[in-house]
Amino acid sequence: MIDMTTISDDFMREMIGKTKDYCLVLLWAGPNRNMAGVEAFIWEHARRNFSLRAEGKLSIVCPVSDRSDLCGVGIFATGLAETRSLMDHDPAVQQGVFCYELHPCRSFPGDSLPEYRS
Repeated sequence: MIDMTTISDDFMREMIGKTKDYCLVLLWAGPNRNMAGVEAFIWEHARRNFSLRAEGKLSIVCPVSDRSDLCGVGIFATGLAETRSLMDHDPAVQQGVFCYELHPCRSFPGDSLPEYRS
């Protein structure tokens, strides 16, 4: 049995009241994922992700490396309409390298991935 911290109902109510809206993006391989020159579009997609992170719009970005059709997961700190517009203007999406789906979600401000330790 794994020892876990005990969380009270009062603590849960307090924390749930602090959640904020985010937008989850699932990035899938598009119909042109294997076209010639695809690497250039993926490079510009990544550059754009760094820009969106710097602007505070893309909170978490996780490329998926298992060679499945799921290519990445992102959590945007923007609403559904703005996230859709951002994704529609992504160069790799425009070229059909990627397609995406959006899901409104909630999380706690300040949540982050822990530092990676090997």
